This record gives sequence, structure tokens and C-alpha cells, in this order.
Amino acid sequence: MISPLAYVDPGAKLGANVTVHPFAYIDKNVEIGDDCEIMPYASIMSGARIGKKNRIFQNAVIAAEPQDFAYKGDDTIAIIGDNNVIRENAVINRSSSKGGATRIGNGNFIHEGVHISHDTVIGNNCVLGYGCKLSGNCILEDCVIFGGNVLMSQGSRVGCWALVQTGSRFRNDIPPYIVAAKEPISYYGVNATVLLHENYSEKVIKHISHAYRIIYQGNSSIFDALLMIKDQVPMSPEIEHIIEFVNNSKLGIIR
Repeated sequence: MISPLAYVDPGAKLGANVTVHPFAYIDKNVEIGDDCEIMPYASIMSGARIGKKNRIFQNAVIAAEPQDFAYKGDDTIAIIGDNNVIRENAVINRSSSKGGATRIGNGNFIHEGVHISHDTVIGNNCVLGYGCKLSGNCILEDCVIFGGNVLMSQGSRVGCWALVQTGSRFRNDIPPYIVAAKEPISYYGVNATVLLHENYSEKVIKHISHAYRIIYQGNSSIFDALLMIKDQVPMSPEIEHIIEFVNNSKLGIIR
């Protein structure tokens, strides 16, 4: 399952049924779980911790040295979960600080040319379109969708089930369950089509829409908007998550 034309460092740990194609490079201090496939010319660098059943395509670089002036050469890591697809020319940097980690969850699809910078954390079942660039210390919750060429600035967050349309760029947080679009980026409505497809009830979607009408059309401060949501919108895990996400935003949410 390992081509003699590939380079695999003797110190690398590979699980069962791992396929390594010709001209792939696997560095020292690497762990790869069962049933992974490493395509030709992919580079798995020192500090990679890769789970099971991942497919890593040509010229992708996993656990690349962080592009951060604060990085002092420590042995740091990038953790990849299970069942991810990482397409051609994607780059995932490892952490820039000892004890930190860049983390990718399970079931994500990372398209060609995506760059995920140091210490960024991505949840499960996200889709990152062609050429997206995520700066360091970003957070994506579960089931986020990015169109192509989305630019995400340092330290910003995106809530679960949010959809960011192609070509958008942002420096603030994008709350859960919404569509964000245009330039400058702004709230474009609730991600109702996807939520319905994923079996969210119309009642819950209506409550989510009500909450965001209060936030974005209520002509009040965020503090007052959250108080009105608590008073006017029936509580559910989704509404509680919206309140928590917005309340904990350090950069502020998009407007």
C-alpha cells in the first residue's frame, strides 16, 4: 500500500490500510490513522496528527510551518479528524505556539487551494470552497459553508449552519444559521433552505428569523436586542446558541 517511490520517514506512524502514492512525502513526527489515502506529491509534515479514512490530494501540505512572526521553531501540531477530503494545493499550517494546535474535525470537504492558518479550529461537516483563505486563530463551528474565495480575518468566528457567499471577506463574527453576502459583507437572511433540508422545523426557523429581525432591524443596541430576544422569542437550543454566540463576540458581529 506504500509506493517505493514515496518518501516515508522511519519515525512516522501509519495505521492499517494506508495508501501512499508515488512521490508523496511523509515527514518525521507524523501519525496517520487507518484507511487514509495520500495522493502523489502530497506533503505530510512534522506535527501532523491525521485520523482515519481521510483522502489528501496532490500537492496538499498538511502541518506546514506556521506563517507567523511569533513562531519560534517549536515542535507544534495540526490535528485532522476522520473522513475528511482535502483537495489539491490546500495548505494547513500547524500551531505557532507550543501546546496549541490547529484542529480540523470530521467529515469536512476542503476544496482546491484553501489555506487554513495556524491555530484555527474547524468543526465537523464544513465545506470550504475553492481558494478560501482563513487567517490564524479563527473558529468555524459545525456545518459551515463557504463559497469560493472567501477571506476570513484573524481571530474571527463563524457560527454553525452559516453560509458565506462566494467572494465575501470579513473581519467580524458571523452568527449561526444565517447567510452572509455582498461587499461590504452583511446579513442577508436566515439560511432557511439548508436548515429545511437538514430537517429543522419551520417553527424553529421562524423563531430564528424573529431573533435576527430583532438584532438587525430593531434599531437597538446588541445588548438591548438580546434582552428583547429573551423576552419575545420562545427559547430553544438554537435561540440559546444565537444569544450565547452574539454575547460572547469579541470582534462584534457583521452588520
